Amino acid sequence: MKRKIVSFLIISTLIFVFVIFYKSLNKSNFYKPKSEITNIPHFFAKSFSFKEEIDSKEIFNEDKYYIFNIWASWCVPCRDEHPILFDLSKNKQLDIIGLNYKDKSRNAQKFLDDLKNPYNKILLDQDGTIAIEWGAIGVPETFLIYQNKIIKKFIGPLNKISLLEIEKIVK
Repeated sequence: MKRKIVSFLIISTLIFVFVIFYKSLNKSNFYKPKSEITNIPHFFAKSFSFKEEIDSKEIFNEDKYYIFNIWASWCVPCRDEHPILFDLSKNKQLDIIGLNYKDKSRNAQKFLDDLKNPYNKILLDQDGTIAIEWGAIGVPETFLIYQNKIIKKFIGPLNKISLLEIEKIVK
């Protein structure tokens, strides 16, 4: 009788542990930022060139279109989308704001020296908190903004299709 009780307890414990592990494997523990934000977040960031603190309310005007592009020098897809940003920089109805994400200043500067700078303004996000406030899940991510609202979000590198889509919206 004692042997049956010990066997039952061992089997019950193993089943209990198995169920706990199984449920844990099916539960995601990744942080996922807000993905459906529509109003642009208010934030303070340092300017890339002058390192002065900038209030985001001073950047975005109501009557203009903006591209807000989150990028980094270590990001290979950011390099791929760079020519698209240059094409967009030719559009006089758009201002392109770059957010340099978790990057070293000298690496970011070398990136811009090598590929040239399509941005009207570049801000720094050393710890990644500004990108999280925007609901970004990686780099590159790009937001099309009008009247202080996010009207389109592009996850991943911009391409010819997204270029045409942005130009169609801005017209």
